[in-house]
Amino acid sequence: MEMPKPSDADKERFRSAMPDHPDVVVKPMFGNLGAFVNGNMFAGLFGPTIGVKLGDEDRVALESTERTVPFGPAERPMAGYSGLPEVWNAEGDGDDARIRAWVEKAFDHAATLPPKEPKASKPKTARK
Repeated sequence: MEMPKPSDADKERFRSAMPDHPDVVVKPMFGNLGAFVNGNMFAGLFGPTIGVKLGDEDRVALESTERTVPFGPAERPMAGYSGLPEVWNAEGDGDDARIRAWVEKAFDHAATLPPKEPKASKPKTARK
């Protein structure tokens, strides 16, 4: 499975689309980026594609009116995430306001979900 790498411009576009909220955490994920609130990922970057996790009503509205794309690896797209239309991400021709609006909806949805508990790290074993 090939992992596309986002360009610096892709990463900047993603970061600039994030809500200005103190609970938003953006961190690297497998060479790409993820945005979280209360431990729940609400937006991600996979190569140049921004994916959002929306409530059912918003997801249906987005997918029925726009040319969304699967989000994640072609072999295993991430269930529950919609990839925003690629034309919105076009260098210089992007639709930043629409991206921000859908990312904000995803944030609002994820903020209502129960906080995720951090995964317990496995104890390190000594090597012989």
